[in-house]
Amino acid sequence: MLNQLLGKLERKFGKFAIQNLMLYIIIGMGVFYIADMILSTNPDNNIFLLDMIYFDRAKILAGEVWRVLSFLLMPPDYRLILMVFILYFYWLMGTQLEAKWGSFKFNVYYFTGVIGCIIAGFITGFSTNAYLNLSVFLAFAVLFPEEEIYAFFVLPVKVKWLGLIDAALLVYKFINGGYYVRIFIVLSIANFFLFFGKDFVQLMYYTGRRYYHKLKK
Repeated sequence: MLNQLLGKLERKFGKFAIQNLMLYIIIGMGVFYIADMILSTNPDNNIFLLDMIYFDRAKILAGEVWRVLSFLLMPPDYRLILMVFILYFYWLMGTQLEAKWGSFKFNVYYFTGVIGCIIAGFITGFSTNAYLNLSVFLAFAVLFPEEEIYAFFVLPVKVKWLGLIDAALLVYKFINGGYYVRIFIVLSIANFFLFFGKDFVQLMYYTGRRYYHKLKK
């Protein structure tokens, strides 16, 4: 059903899809990170770019409307080496997902998550791109489970195991977090549930059946 709908939409609006979307996102993150780092070296500097782009409902309603989207360019970390590694991994994920799905479908996946983050931000007062980027990683883990990355640049780990760990942490945060945390998690990764929810329900069903039959033996 979803694939049929996306196919119809792509025939009508596919020409508007942004190719290499993730590349533009990570370039934006890198530019803001480097510019903010350079400005911070000046002891007389009072301008901090990252303070100007994060999502803040009160400031948006006060007229700083760019924050509705600029928070997408918040760097994932402040440590340079880790920052470079994470941005490279974002690029790798985005490139492979776009190659697998096509630009239009990847755009729909990403911007569905963006809309969820924005809605969550207006409900809770604050938003972050962390869960949005996590939703991209979870999609990558489902579609490329055997892909290996090097933890600490040395230890090879298959993406599927990292995906399972992140999924378990999300469940833990959802159970133990407050009302706003639950809202934020659900809305921020709504794109993942939209694209993969049916597959997970079927997986849980068949896993449960196998476990049930083992207990009966």
